[in-house]
Amino acid sequence: MDLYEHQARQLFQDHGIPVPRAEVTRSPKEAREIARRLGGRAVVKAQVKTGGRGKAGGVRLVADPAAAELTARQMLGTAINGHRVRTLMLAEPVDIAEEFYVSYVLDRAAGGFLAIACAQGGVDIEEVAAHHPQAVARIPVDRAEGVTSAKAGEIASAAGLPPRTADVLVRLWQVLVAEDALLVEVNPLVRTAQGHVLALDGKVTLDDNARFRQARWGDEDDEDTEQRDPLETEAAARGLHYVKLDGEVGIIGNGAGLVMSTLDVVAGCGARPADFLDIGGGASAEVMADALSVVLADPAVRSVLVNVFGGITACDTVADGILAAVDRVRPTKPLVVRLDGNNAARGRAILDARAHPLVEQAATMDGAARRAAELAHTA
Repeated sequence: MDLYEHQARQLFQDHGIPVPRAEVTRSPKEAREIARRLGGRAVVKAQVKTGGRGKAGGVRLVADPAAAELTARQMLGTAINGHRVRTLMLAEPVDIAEEFYVSYVLDRAAGGFLAIACAQGGVDIEEVAAHHPQAVARIPVDRAEGVTSAKAGEIASAAGLPPRTADVLVRLWQVLVAEDALLVEVNPLVRTAQGHVLALDGKVTLDDNARFRQARWGDEDDEDTEQRDPLETEAAARGLHYVKLDGEVGIIGNGAGLVMSTLDVVAGCGARPADFLDIGGGASAEVMADALSVVLADPAVRSVLVNVFGGITACDTVADGILAAVDRVRPTKPLVVRLDGNNAARGRAILDARAHPLVEQAATMDGAARRAAELAHTA
């Protein structure tokens, strides 16, 4: 779960990382009052979960409270990289002398964490990493040892950061461990003209699997409910792992690996997947019916491919779920079903016996993908 900037900075503040004064609002009039409390001048920052806000006009310096209100009116309701701006953060401006980049990220390949730091932070960090990779230090962090003062000094030295940033590096690691985060990032971490080190912006990704031990979590994703696609919201309410995509072939499978492979095969057949939907390894007929209901509710879907390899989920159970969904939603779009594995023959027989005019079967994943793509193109 990705946090908004204002949520990330609150975590930083809770762990002793210095941040500028700031307040959050959804009201232009309140933006004027916040700017007044901050001393008049303020930085108005759109709260959206996407990069490139500054270049897209989502970060603006205003000279006075009136300008803060006007900027808030202009910014609220607009979209940045497809993300609607519904919340703003107004922050106290600072006199920046230097900008740095620091982060800790889970390195899945190595089975540990990686510290990434650079003495050139800010909006052009991607260009620096692409054209001057030697300027970006990448230091493995032992999970058991963590980031001690000595390790923080090593990271700072490797990246060419001032020694005084070491304390922030230690505290940033504490954020990652205490909050069960997969990523913590500060860009930029700045040294002000007065010599202070501050985190001006932050990004934090929390590990959803750790929710059971994070009692303080609860409203971090409330704002996402408004921004999430309605079908994704409905799928989440049904306990489904669903991501809406921009294609025309609905995809349902059991197991993330199988679903990803199915997306690739469909794309290889010249069609675009409309979604990623994983019903899991032990799905019931009801889950299968819910999955089809969600996918078929997408007006962009022209055909649906159900690709199931029976294991814990038996293929006859999947077949029962398909027919239950067909009876429930009365689809007008064709379904291509590929069943293999546990009770596959029985599942195929169930579908054959019903002989629904919109449901057809394919023996292989490649064949099912080709047929689903053909149906999508002729629908």
